[in-house]
Amino acid sequence: MMPRIYFRPGSPMGIIYAALLAAVGRMDKSLSPSDTINRLRRHTFTWRDSIYIFHFGSLVFWLWMLPQSGYPLKLLIPILSAIVLLVPFTSQFFFRAIPIFAWLLIFFCSRYIPKPWRPRIKVSLLPTVETVLYGANISDILTRFTHPVLDIVAWLPYGFGHFALPFFVAAFVWLFRPKEVLHLWARIFGYLNWTGVFIQIVFPCAAPWYEVIHGLTPANYAMRGSPGGLLRIDRLFHGNGYTVGFSGAPVVFGAFPSLHAASATLEALFISHFFPQATRFAWGYAGVLYWATMYLSHHYLIDVVAGACLAIFFFYLILPDELRDPVAATAPAGSASRAGGRSKYEIYDLEAPVRGNGTRRAMLPEEGDFDLSDGSQASDEEEVDIAYRSPLPEGVAKTFGGSGTGSGRSKRAKSHRHTASIASLIREGERGPEEGWNPSPIGATFFEAAPEIESGRR
Repeated sequence: MMPRIYFRPGSPMGIIYAALLAAVGRMDKSLSPSDTINRLRRHTFTWRDSIYIFHFGSLVFWLWMLPQSGYPLKLLIPILSAIVLLVPFTSQFFFRAIPIFAWLLIFFCSRYIPKPWRPRIKVSLLPTVETVLYGANISDILTRFTHPVLDIVAWLPYGFGHFALPFFVAAFVWLFRPKEVLHLWARIFGYLNWTGVFIQIVFPCAAPWYEVIHGLTPANYAMRGSPGGLLRIDRLFHGNGYTVGFSGAPVVFGAFPSLHAASATLEALFISHFFPQATRFAWGYAGVLYWATMYLSHHYLIDVVAGACLAIFFFYLILPDELRDPVAATAPAGSASRAGGRSKYEIYDLEAPVRGNGTRRAMLPEEGDFDLSDGSQASDEEEVDIAYRSPLPEGVAKTFGGSGTGSGRSKRAKSHRHTASIASLIREGERGPEEGWNPSPIGATFFEAAPEIESGRR
């Protein structure tokens, strides 16, 4: 028997554990591909779905680009893709992550692009632009003084946080925010990195480490990459992981734009928008990573600026309108993102109406409640005169021309629609009595009928 896991209620681990149980409960646990096929049949296709035609064409192109020795892989990738997309349990994760897999595909398969197709490598362009814009080579200045402590500080965000933080962001979004936010994260992160790799392929530029090793001599695609300042980390920990990884990188001359800076900027934007309590930590991490990219001789300052601007562009381009509102952005998991998971009664601190059986209404009540839009209001002829909405008994209300009990219920059902009429009366009342309008809804008829009402009561 497995031991029972217990955390103190209200503790950080207790909150995370409770959120994990709730997130697992919301998952689709079906293993039947027929469920996915039925959903596909019921789906209403729009022009946005055409992006998946692009993804399919990209998959075919890069699989065709693989050499003949990778023929088993050409069959394995589409077979596994079809399986994970048809099974609902796996499809709920992999389908939304298609942009991320498209980025990984173009990144790892770019090494097989034929050399005649590749553009010329720019070696002196970035340092020249750096000097023109900033008056000096900022990356070169930052690398003139090194220290093991600075190496560790630079390595943590650049060599570790860059690869781990996207998973942590996705995990916390999955636990504490609606599923639409997780889908948004996968979409923005995937398309951002795909665009960055595409720019690096069509606009190859040498990094600062190339200038340190080879100067400004022309480069070619037969050259291997270098770990730059991360070589000191390998020596510090007596390993060669970064040396092997960067020397065999698929994109050797991908200095512009910096995808390290782009990812850190996107993470800071995403965290500060959906988890505002962690804003200072997210941007502090991004600032340290900006410095680390130049301190480790992997990017120029112009690369960092371009990557940050690219992330800002994609974040605000893809962020939907319904998630721009801070209330909707910080809604808890399992709630509707449209109203931030809160009903209109909670937002305005109102008591929810009581149903006929005495229970409160659901979290999202009917749209007609307190709806002041033009389309939901009755016309001037259909509205009940505001003068006859008095607290008197219905029998007395007949004295003033009311419709009696038969229409009383319909009047009460429409009473919330007269809020706009009340506002218009107040605005009209601001014109003053000199314009010949009596702002009081109770006219002389009331006082004329008052003796009859009093005698009836007696």
